[in-house]
Amino acid sequence: MISTLTAPQLATPLSHPKYRPDIDGLRAVAVLSVVVFHAFPDWLQGGFIGVDIFFVISGYLISTILFDNLERGTFSFQEFYVRRIKRIFPALLLVLVTCLVFGWVALYPDEYRQLGKHLAAGASFLSNFIFWGESGYFDNAADTKPLLHLWSLGIEEQFYIVWPLLLWLAWKRKISLLVMTLVVAGMSFAFNIVQVRGDAVAAFYSPFTRFWELLAGSILAYSTRLRCNEPASPPPQQTIVSVAMVPCWVLRNVQSFFGLALMGVGLLVINKGRSFPGWWALLPTVAAVLVIAAGPQAFPNRAILSSRVLVRVGLISFPLYLWHWPLLSFVRILADGKPAPRAIMAAVLTSVLLAGLTYQWLEKPIRTGRFQWFSARTMVLSMIVVGFAGFFTKQQDGWPDRKAMNLEVVRHGDIGHETFHAAKSQQTNFCAQYVQHAVACFQSDRSKREKMAVIGDSHADHLALGLAVALPQRNVIFFDALGLPLFSSKEGAALLQSIMADPQISRVILSASWYARLDSVPATSSLEAELTRVVTALSAAGKQVFIVDDVPNFSFPPRNCRYKGNWLRASQCREERGFFFHQHGHYFPVLESVKKKTKVQVIRIADYFCDQDFCSMEKDGVLFYRDNNHLNLNGSRYVAQKMLQDTPQLAAKVP
Repeated sequence: MISTLTAPQLATPLSHPKYRPDIDGLRAVAVLSVVVFHAFPDWLQGGFIGVDIFFVISGYLISTILFDNLERGTFSFQEFYVRRIKRIFPALLLVLVTCLVFGWVALYPDEYRQLGKHLAAGASFLSNFIFWGESGYFDNAADTKPLLHLWSLGIEEQFYIVWPLLLWLAWKRKISLLVMTLVVAGMSFAFNIVQVRGDAVAAFYSPFTRFWELLAGSILAYSTRLRCNEPASPPPQQTIVSVAMVPCWVLRNVQSFFGLALMGVGLLVINKGRSFPGWWALLPTVAAVLVIAAGPQAFPNRAILSSRVLVRVGLISFPLYLWHWPLLSFVRILADGKPAPRAIMAAVLTSVLLAGLTYQWLEKPIRTGRFQWFSARTMVLSMIVVGFAGFFTKQQDGWPDRKAMNLEVVRHGDIGHETFHAAKSQQTNFCAQYVQHAVACFQSDRSKREKMAVIGDSHADHLALGLAVALPQRNVIFFDALGLPLFSSKEGAALLQSIMADPQISRVILSASWYARLDSVPATSSLEAELTRVVTALSAAGKQVFIVDDVPNFSFPPRNCRYKGNWLRASQCREERGFFFHQHGHYFPVLESVKKKTKVQVIRIADYFCDQDFCSMEKDGVLFYRDNNHLNLNGSRYVAQKMLQDTPQLAAKVP
C-alpha cells in the first residue's frame, strides 16, 4: 500500500538501485564540462550540455526508484521527499547563506538587491522562471548573477514534485507506466521543438520544454527490465549474421563507445549560437542514455568512467556544481568583468576544495552519518528562513546603509535602467503607426506637427530622451532600427522608407554604437558606402541629416564612480582616453568621409566627456552613466544641451 506524506513510516524502506560507479564517472564528465565552460568558455564552447547529461542521470535514478517501489507497493511520498531534501538541501543552504553573507560586504545595493531576489528564487526552486523573465536587451550580464546556475536545479525539483504524483496516479488507475512516460516525454519534446523557434529563451528555461530530457532517463529506467539475454549457442544452420548473433558484451561496448563519441561531438559542435535545446539537445540526451544503458560492465564504463579519479569527482559533483558558479561570478564582479586567468583558476580550485569539504563534512554526515538526526523538517524551515532573507534584501533595495560596504555616495545620478525607462515612459508615448518597421517607437508629443527623428539602437535611445526634454516644441521620435540604420538591413530599409515618406519629419539624427556594430555591415559593402547612401536618400527627401559619433564606453561600471570604494571595490570615474578612442578611430574617419561627400553634419559628443588625457563618466559631482556605455537621465540631458549649443540648427525653425 502506498502511504501519503502524513502516513507513518513504512516498515519496508524504499528500494534503491544498486550503486554504479560508472554513473558517478558520468556525473564527473558532466560537471567538469560545465565548470570548464563557465571558467574558460573558449576552451569548451559546448560545455553547458553537461546540464543535459545531469538531467538524464537524474531522471534515470529517480524513475528507477519510483518504478520499482510502485510495482512492489512500497512507495512512500514521505520517504521519497525526505531523501530528496537530505540530498539537496544541506549543500544548497550552505551556498545560499555564504552568498548572502559575502554579498553583504562585497556588493553594491543594486547588485545585492538582485542577489536577494535570486536567492529567494533559488530557495523556492523557481530560479528558472525568474531568469526567464529577466532575459532581455538591458538585462545585465549573466556573469554578474552568482545564482544563475540554480535554474537547472529548479527544473529538477519541479520534476521531482510533478513526476512522482503522475506516476502514482497512473499506477492507481492501472495505466501503463511506460505509456504514461512515453506520452509525457513526447509532448514535452514536441513543445521544445515548437518553442525554440518562437522563443528560444522560454525553451531554455521552461520545465515543459526540458522534462523530456529527464524522461529520457525515465524511459531507460523502465526498459532496464528487458535484459539482454545471450543464447548459449547460435541457432542451428544460422547462415545470415544478425543482431541476435552478436554477444551482449559486444553490443554494450559499442553502445558505450558510441554514446561517449556522441557526447564528445556535442561538446565540440554545440555552442551558444545554436537554437538550444531544440533538436540539438538530442545529442547529449541520447549520448547519456546510451552510456547508462550500456551498463557498468561495458569496457568504457568500467575502465574509464569507473576510474577512481572520475568517481571521486562524481561524488562531489553536486556541491561542485553549486559552488563553482558563485565563486566565478563574484570574481568577475569584483574585477568589473575582467578577471585575470589566474583569478579564474583560483576560483575553480577553491570550488573543488569547498565541494570536497561540503561532501565530506556536511552531505555524508547528514545522509548517512552522525548528523542523521538533522531532520528534513528543520532543513525545510531553514530554507524558508533563507528565502525570506533574500526576499527582504530585495525589498530593502539591497540594504544601502550597510556599514560593511562603506556605501558613501560621492556622485549623484541613477544607475541601472529602471529610472531611465521610467522617465522615458513619462516623457514619451508609444507610436503605434511605425510598429511594423521597428521594435520600438516613442514620440514626445503627438500633437506637434514638426518631427525630429532619432534613428539607431539603444545609443540613439539615450539621446532621444534628453532631446525630447530640451525641445518641448518638437515631436522628438526615437526609432529602433534593430541595429545600424542602413538600407542593407530589412528593418532599417523599411524604417528609412517610412521616414522619407513622412513630410512632418524635418530633421533626422543617426546614432548607434558604431564600433560594436561594424560587423553588421554587409561583407560586400562598407560602412562609408552604406551611410553615404542613407544620407543621400534622406537629403533628397528634404530631410536635414545629422550623424552623432558615440559616447565613450568604459571598462568599469558606474557604481564604481557613484560610491566611495572599500577594500574590495575601488572607486573609479575615469580612465585614459586611449581605451575608448582606439575604438573611436575605427569608425569616426568614416563619418568624416561621409560628411565630405554629402550635406550631413557630424556631431562629436565624445568630446563632451573627454579631455586630452582622460574620459570621465561624471562632471562636477554628477554621474552621467547608468551602465558602462549607456547614459542615465542626467547624461542624456547633459548631452542634449551640449548638442543644441554646438549645433543650433537642431533647434532652428524649418524655413
